[in-house]
Amino acid sequence: MVNFDSVIDRHGTGSLKWDKYLNEDIIPMWVADMDFQAPQPVLTAIKDQVDFGILGYHLPPKELVELICTRLFDRYNWTVDPSWIILLPGLVCGINLACRSCGHQNSKIITLTPIYPPFLSAPSYSERKLITIPMQNINQHWTIPLDDLENNISEDCKLFLLCNPQNPTGRVFNKKELTEISSFCLKHDLVLCSDEIHCDLVYSGNKHIPIASLNTDIENRTITLMSPSKTFNIPGLGCSFAIIPNRSLRSQFCNIKKGIVPEINTLGYTAGLACYKHGASWVNELMEYLTKNRDFVIEKFNNEINGTSLNKIEATYLAWIDIRNLNIKNTYEFFYQHGVGISDGVNFGKSGFFRLNFGCPKSILEKGIDRVKYAIESI
Repeated sequence: MVNFDSVIDRHGTGSLKWDKYLNEDIIPMWVADMDFQAPQPVLTAIKDQVDFGILGYHLPPKELVELICTRLFDRYNWTVDPSWIILLPGLVCGINLACRSCGHQNSKIITLTPIYPPFLSAPSYSERKLITIPMQNINQHWTIPLDDLENNISEDCKLFLLCNPQNPTGRVFNKKELTEISSFCLKHDLVLCSDEIHCDLVYSGNKHIPIASLNTDIENRTITLMSPSKTFNIPGLGCSFAIIPNRSLRSQFCNIKKGIVPEINTLGYTAGLACYKHGASWVNELMEYLTKNRDFVIEKFNNEINGTSLNKIEATYLAWIDIRNLNIKNTYEFFYQHGVGISDGVNFGKSGFFRLNFGCPKSILEKGIDRVKYAIESI
């Protein structure tokens, strides 16, 4: 049994999450980085590699690619050819490469908001223009506004950026919704880039479906991005991958990558391989623990903290909390002054909300939410 209640002091370790507030009494609940040790088999594999003593350039492990293909078939009945897989040192660079691989300077990219911030910045880095379509919150359920998509699409739009499971709302889009997105992309001749990094962190009652697995037509125009980094809490090791069945699109993606994007480092490969070989039982225990944390968060914000609400969280360890009724002018600064570091909804394209990371020991979660509650009661 893994002791997820164990509190590990990360102060002064160079942690982005914690040392942003070094020497301050702030509980960090912002960046998507869990406060749990990685699975023991992963740590053992890394230690063995370090003990070997040579950390040189590393060829992509054939076994890792084979494990990815097997995993995708076993979980989703999706047959992926090994040649479709491009290993990457991070998922964000995959989003940026996708933007550079589609269209031309000043062509358009469309996405749904609220959305993970790199979706909002990558188009401009690629000299593309971004169209953002707000999702609709209907009956406490974030939905895709198909009419708004149709009304805002244009001929010079070449790429649809999708996040599923959705960050920050925690939605897991169902087959009907994914089919509608697929049809939209086919109708308007769009390449689809689907960030599916949270696909393993799906709660009971929900099922992740890789959109590229729906049919060969959408598969042939999709760049799927996945990684073991969020699932097994190894984001600092940089091990991700893209799946691109279309040969021409894959070639364009790889050509843009040349000379700019480095290969995965030795320890990233080592960790990724160990995650997929030996990490299944750890993830099962993690999801049991996260489910309890999720339910605790929902209970607090929907029933105990006045002026706040959130929808059902179907996946991820991130809560998207509605505080529009409180009329807080600067959400980040407000909670910072009360000892909590959160992610301001403005950075996701939606003011009046904040994102809270509950991937931490229950004692830290309780303390952080107590501070949030005190802050709101002080208004």
